[in-house]
Amino acid sequence: MSATTPGTSPDSAAAPVGRRERKKAATRRAIADAALRLFLERGYDAVGIREIADAADVSTTTLFKHFPVKEALVFDEDADQERRLLDAVRNRPAGQSVPAALREHALSSRLVAAGGGDDRFAAFAELVAATPALRDYGQKMWLRHTGALAEVIAEESGLAADDPACRALAHFALEAPRAVHGHDNPREAVARAFDLLEQGWSALTGRNI
Repeated sequence: MSATTPGTSPDSAAAPVGRRERKKAATRRAIADAALRLFLERGYDAVGIREIADAADVSTTTLFKHFPVKEALVFDEDADQERRLLDAVRNRPAGQSVPAALREHALSSRLVAAGGGDDRFAAFAELVAATPALRDYGQKMWLRHTGALAEVIAEESGLAADDPACRALAHFALEAPRAVHGHDNPREAVARAFDLLEQGWSALTGRNI
């Protein structure tokens, strides 16, 4: 499962892969599925690496080749994640501000939308929310996109590439989904966080961009 949109598929069809690559992908998937099943049954901290390897019928060496740290077992890499984020800004409707586009992107996240009735996803979201190590790791992985997002914000806003305001907006926009933790209404919590960013950005730039 992915850090922000677990269980979703890339927008475009994957390129054909060879037998070796398919086998590696199947092994990785088997390990991740075994880990998630055990984590959901007993809790993240109660499950050891050797147990996961045994459940997936692989060695611990093989497990670590695919997942260098335990937290990575819960979060699949999504090659399209950054592209979707940047496209939300580049392809926003005419007249829509950058913070508003980022708010819509955040609100479309399944973590914010509570899984759309998907019981398995809801259980995954609950596991992450209840485990500080997973929350922190997921957010760390998400914040890797700060630099790329800051560059696009600068391009779209006509500001200098090194303008610290662009990096600040990128950082806080990516941090905003943390507002869902502990709130009964995740959408309202995220919207409130972005209201603050919208007002600050508008005051700083003097225009609705």
